[in-house]
Amino acid sequence: MPRFSPRVLVTVALVLVALSVLILSQAGYLRPVEGLALQPLVALQAAIAPRLAALQDLATSPGDVATLLARNAELEADVARLQQEVITLREQAAEVDILAALLNFARSAPQYGYVAARVVGRDASPFLRALWIDAGTNDGVARGMPVVNQSGLVGRVVEVYPNASRVRLITDPGEAVNVRLQASRADGVTSAQPNGELRIDMIDQEVEVSQEELVLTSGLGGNYPAQIPVGQVISVRRRDFEVFQQAVITPSVDFEDLEILLVVTSFAPLEAQLGP
Repeated sequence: MPRFSPRVLVTVALVLVALSVLILSQAGYLRPVEGLALQPLVALQAAIAPRLAALQDLATSPGDVATLLARNAELEADVARLQQEVITLREQAAEVDILAALLNFARSAPQYGYVAARVVGRDASPFLRALWIDAGTNDGVARGMPVVNQSGLVGRVVEVYPNASRVRLITDPGEAVNVRLQASRADGVTSAQPNGELRIDMIDQEVEVSQEELVLTSGLGGNYPAQIPVGQVISVRRRDFEVFQQAVITPSVDFEDLEILLVVTSFAPLEAQLGP
């Protein structure tokens, strides 16, 4: 019987052990052992992976920041553009509402011709109440023509140029309008006070004037067409020792909110017909 050296025997034994381990592994008998052996490696990988990802993000962050800044600038530009479009659309919608209201007013008095004009300025004087519109002689506007909006009487043209006109408001102390109280049928004349209050003077003492009575232009005097709303009575002052009574009215027109007006171009004021 041949005799083997110890090294050969160890080698053979290791080969047999390796073959046994391989066979057992292929058969699935070593999976619990393999799990126990891999568990430390999995834990180590779980600890290292986030740190490697953070290092990778840090290495690429400058490029991402530049991209984000550029994108943020684009988005801010888009937001600014959209906000401007919203403002423009709102302005256009408000203008359409005003024009529609003016059209309804013009339809209610179709006997007159009108020219629409935009308010472009106001007199700076605290004692004179007037404004400027962007329509003049080139548009058929002439001195003395009444000016209205959808709510009622605004004033009349007192200065006219080729492309602009100055309109004196009925709240100016220098302006007087012949009016008629709709319910009582009393006539009177407006008198604007320096404090902005609008009164009606020359009302017959025998007439019973009621609050909230509507005030219209009477057409007397020939400087304004009849039946244009002027205001509404809010108080009456009647004293027996006076010849006439007075009424304070709130104007139909909001003079702080005038944008587009109508000039009544087909109405010829009497003073214009008579000449200077």
